[in-house]
Amino acid sequence: MRVEKGKLKCPNCGYEKPLSESNRKIVLKTRIQHSPREKTIVIEEDKKILNPIVRDVRCPKCGHNEAEYWIIQTRRADEPPTRFYRCLKCGHVWREYE
Repeated sequence: MRVEKGKLKCPNCGYEKPLSESNRKIVLKTRIQHSPREKTIVIEEDKKILNPIVRDVRCPKCGHNEAEYWIIQTRRADEPPTRFYRCLKCGHVWREYE
């Protein structure tokens, strides 16, 4: 509910109720509670799908020049995706923002 022009108004359905002395002290709050399961992001590796391999990157951990990569949209849709790399020698994972 929102207060508009001396009335309580529902932004979803448009229901309106005039403000009176009895409902002037109404406190409206919306608090979304998320379960721990909703807060957890799990990315499972599918062994059936092979990620492309690149040879023009250098692992920041061991210096090897071959890595597999995958791309995920980690930010807003109007921003470029994030490319993740996994070194084929040591397994180190790092990312680059495009």
